[in-house]
Amino acid sequence: MTRRTHSSTTEPTSSTSTSDTPSTSPEPRLGDRISLLTDRRGVLRVAGVVVGAGALAACSSPPVPTASADSSGGAAAAGGTPTSEVPVGGGTVFPDTMTVVTQPTAGTFKAFDAVCPHQGCTIGSVENGQIICPCHQSHFDATTGDRVSGPAPTGLTAKTITVTGTAFTVS
Repeated sequence: MTRRTHSSTTEPTSSTSTSDTPSTSPEPRLGDRISLLTDRRGVLRVAGVVVGAGALAACSSPPVPTASADSSGGAAAAGGTPTSEVPVGGGTVFPDTMTVVTQPTAGTFKAFDAVCPHQGCTIGSVENGQIICPCHQSHFDATTGDRVSGPAPTGLTAKTITVTGTAFTVS
C-alpha cells in the first residue's frame, strides 16, 4: 500500500505494463477475431448459410418409398406413398429420391427420374401436362417423359411405379 499512495514512479510502471504492444496483448487479438466475424462479408456468409438451410428444410418433401423385396403385402404394407399426394393432371417432385410422379389422367400414374438431362438440375414442377426444369426451362411430356422443348438433349428416364389400392411405390 505504501507504494501506491507514496510514489508516482510505481503508477507509471504499472500503467506501462498494461499498455504492451497490440501484437502481444490478448485484447486486440480478441477484437480482431470479433471483427472477422462481424464484418460485412462474415455477416453475409452466416446469413446465407442460415437462409439456405431454412429453404432446404422448408422445401423438403417426404421420400417416395421404393418397392421392397417382399412385395406380397402390396404397396400399403411396404409403406407406399398415398396416391392422393399426386394431383390428377399434375405431378409431385420427390427430391429425396430424385423422382417425379405424375397422374396425367385419374388412376394413371407415371414415374420419372427428376434429374434434367441437360445439366443435372432437379425438376421443379409439373404444370399443364408438362414436367418443367427451372434451370433452363426444359419441358418434358408428363405422360411419356419425352422432351417437349428447351436445351435438354433427351427426355427423362422412366422409373417403374407400382400402384396398389391407394398407395404407390417406385423402383
